[in-house]
Amino acid sequence: MQITIVTVGKLKEKYLREGIAEYTKRLSAYCKLQIVEVSDEKAPEELSASEMEQVKRKEGERILAQIKPDHYVIALAIDGQMWSSEKLSSELDKLALHGRSQVAFVIGGSLGLSAEVLKRADVQLSFSKMTFPHQLVRLVLVEQVYRAFRIGRGDAYRTKP
Repeated sequence: MQITIVTVGKLKEKYLREGIAEYTKRLSAYCKLQIVEVSDEKAPEELSASEMEQVKRKEGERILAQIKPDHYVIALAIDGQMWSSEKLSSELDKLALHGRSQVAFVIGGSLGLSAEVLKRADVQLSFSKMTFPHQLVRLVLVEQVYRAFRIGRGDAYRTKP
């Protein structure tokens, strides 16, 4: 399976980069993982509603340019469905069984995802009703994908390899 994570912005924090690198290494036994960073749109602190939509639209265009027609797209959105780790594992297994081996997870910028990206998504997934920094969500996502593959293979999940 090919997993692509399309995300807005560069990862600056060392501890997040190290955590993602660790799970990326672990995932290499289960799938091919690619993380694609698209640039975030620079904007002032105070934005009108129309300016917010414009920022999301521009970031959305960059995201959509990275998504292939055969990608099964899972957009991370606060209003999305909430799945357990077992459900994520089951969904990834189903996709693989049905020949949908190209999966793209999408993480928006600080303002969220554009309507166009949400429309392209096959499913919207939420990790919580709480708001998290999108950089932290990247780490949580790679950990959950790793956990999903471990569950799917019947391997006991553990924090140390």
